[in-house]
Amino acid sequence: MNGPFQIRLLAEESSVLPGLAEWFVAEWPSYYGKAGPGNALSDLADSMNHDRLPLALVAMGDAGRVMGTAALKATSLGGEVAPGPWLAAMLVGPDHRGRGVGSALVEAIEGAAKRLGYSVLYSSTDSLEHLLIRRGWEEIGATDSLRGAICIYRKILG
Repeated sequence: MNGPFQIRLLAEESSVLPGLAEWFVAEWPSYYGKAGPGNALSDLADSMNHDRLPLALVAMGDAGRVMGTAALKATSLGGEVAPGPWLAAMLVGPDHRGRGVGSALVEAIEGAAKRLGYSVLYSSTDSLEHLLIRRGWEEIGATDSLRGAICIYRKILG
């Protein structure tokens, strides 16, 4: 337990897939929306693994409410700058922000990467910079996304 929520594998919480897919479409409409190239439900389903990439985690609150999610993926935006693996697809519901959910998800993804034998983790973001820096990540470059310029960060896993 990490406060009033638990971090769990998405593979153990399959009932939340449709709701998470709706969140992804709302957050990243240029990619997951009707005109975009992505399929949120398919991407999430592909991340329902226990011990291999891609692997997604969910923060679960009271009564089975999803508070947030994050994934550990082999590739992501910025793959031309760094090889991976990547902290990606991180999203905390608007009603749950500022409660430590994002920090707990990042910590859990770092732990999952270490458990799978990785010594370095990368992330590309246009909104999580302060969270990553607080957790000891360093900026190593930038790239462009459908939403504009994004920074690329690296964390050496101890």
